[in-house]
Amino acid sequence: MKINHVEIGVCGLSCRLCPAYYRETKSKCEGCKSEYRMGAACPFHNCAFKKKGIEFCWLCEENKTCERWRKHRERGKQHDSIICYQKLANNIRFIQKSGIAEFEKQQKTREKLLREMLTEFNEGRSKTLYCVAATILEIGELERVLEEARAKSKELDLKEKSEVMHSILNEIANNKKYLLKLRK
Repeated sequence: MKINHVEIGVCGLSCRLCPAYYRETKSKCEGCKSEYRMGAACPFHNCAFKKKGIEFCWLCEENKTCERWRKHRERGKQHDSIICYQKLANNIRFIQKSGIAEFEKQQKTREKLLREMLTEFNEGRSKTLYCVAATILEIGELERVLEEARAKSKELDLKEKSEVMHSILNEIANNKKYLLKLRK
């Protein structure tokens, strides 16, 4: 079968916001449906692609009764892996309402903002925080965060710029009750 959306997981997560997508090593992941990941043992890949010939779980006629799919979404409400699952249910609802093309457009905007954060404010230890923030914050919030961080960090070194970004993100997280870390 032809894969049309390599960077959108079978389950509805955006690979564009995963720390593994930004690795600069051999273990860099190009997306859940990339050749690199297709060799991994994933029960969702096996079921969706190999058994059903579909690209996403929510397209399956059994998605409302599938126990594996239900457990995955329930686990996603409380736990993350290397990627943030906090918006998984929202992603699925958005895709079902607005379509995969609109979701992908939104994720490309988030990816652009995340890349800017990583380029300008990552001192080498903030990738996961910025990936989680890009997943959780609204796009307008991300744009304002970048604008404020740039304004407050002119003439600072990278470590100080990172501290400014962390401070702004933590303030938003406290005010909005966002959890900007992976839940283990």
